[in-house]
Amino acid sequence: MNSAEAAITLDRRVPVTVQVHALLRQRILRLQLKPGEALSEKELSVQLGVSRTPVREAFIRLSEEGLVDIFPQRGTLVSPIRMEEIKEAQFLRDILETAIVRRAARDIDEASLLQIEANLQRQEISLQQKDYIEFMELDEEFHRLLCQSVSLPRAWRVIHAVKGQLDRVRFMGLPQPGHADLMVRQHGAIFNAIRAGDAELAETEMRTHLQAIWGSIELMTNENSEFFET
Repeated sequence: MNSAEAAITLDRRVPVTVQVHALLRQRILRLQLKPGEALSEKELSVQLGVSRTPVREAFIRLSEEGLVDIFPQRGTLVSPIRMEEIKEAQFLRDILETAIVRRAARDIDEASLLQIEANLQRQEISLQQKDYIEFMELDEEFHRLLCQSVSLPRAWRVIHAVKGQLDRVRFMGLPQPGHADLMVRQHGAIFNAIRAGDAELAETEMRTHLQAIWGSIELMTNENSEFFET
């Protein structure tokens, strides 16, 4: 990332620490910053055109999310993908997101249904174009819209905070043959169950969707074992 790119990215109307955290988090989740890679507070502050304080504060937030490890004498490293944290994130997502879709099946309004349907249409387009970065963003939006549809924005913030380790595996797995297609089909099945008002089916489809990651994890740990801490 060069200084010109950073200058375009940063918006002085938004707190700098928030933007630095979001930018670094995005690069870690997309594996542009790989597990084990060293992060220099000084170099990043120069690249981004900010003081070292927001970079340091972003490191702290990323550490709380399990995405970087801060060592007093060694510096800051992008954390390995830890299986225990993946299991915990899956446990929390299962509890929250199955409850969310049950509520959505009962309470969702037409405006929210239209928003989610439009999101699914854009997922199809991004998949056809093999634009996995956009697809990942739309996947994120799909789950956020479900929370929004039942007025649970704090639930989304919890989900978003715990699933960073998962997202790295999910991004690695998207180019696998058939994997992204399966995700789109599962999203569609969740949506159809919600639209039909079938809370039981919506819960079942969401749980199936969340559990599908385990096959990808097994494959990714075999192909990229250096990224994982088991």
